Amino acid sequence: MAGNSTRGQIVEAADELFYSHGFGQTSFADIAAAVQISRGNFYYHFRTKDEILDAVIDKRLADRETLLAKWDETSDDVLRRIECFVKIVVVNQAKIMAFGCPVGTLTAELAKLDHPSRERANSIMALFRDWLTRRFEELGCKENAAENALHVLGWSQGVATLAQAFKDEAFVQREVAQILAWVDEAIPESAG
Repeated sequence: MAGNSTRGQIVEAADELFYSHGFGQTSFADIAAAVQISRGNFYYHFRTKDEILDAVIDKRLADRETLLAKWDETSDDVLRRIECFVKIVVVNQAKIMAFGCPVGTLTAELAKLDHPSRERANSIMALFRDWLTRRFEELGCKENAAENALHVLGWSQGVATLAQAFKDEAFVQREVAQILAWVDEAIPESAG
């Protein structure tokens, strides 16, 4: 969706600013300045900040769908795919320590604002939940698959929040090791 076009540049800049400063703290002027375009050119592409937000949500959703598909394509080992999800807090540790999880912070901010796009943003969390549920189903967890998925998703959001609060790299590493051990234990012996 986003690319080298002016519209794509606006969405990219807004995505970064919404992440680093928050949706509520980012103005049209901030985004226009980041892209270095006139307000008139800006308004040609987006009339409201909510239109930009919807485009950013679409971008984030598409980016996460692509990432999950990549993990599915690069490994036949389901445990390795779940491991990729768990290790994302390490892969993106610097940004997470600075700004939190881009998905979690946006959904939390929109919920506080009771913003009309809240449910659209929540669809990214649902994407993660559903992907993890399918992976646990593949591992034979059947009736516990959805519960296990929510446990891993809740764990990742909690670690991201605490990583941002305490800036403790060792904590993140320990938590990743512990959740990976928990995932191993959650798998039925018949699946191994």
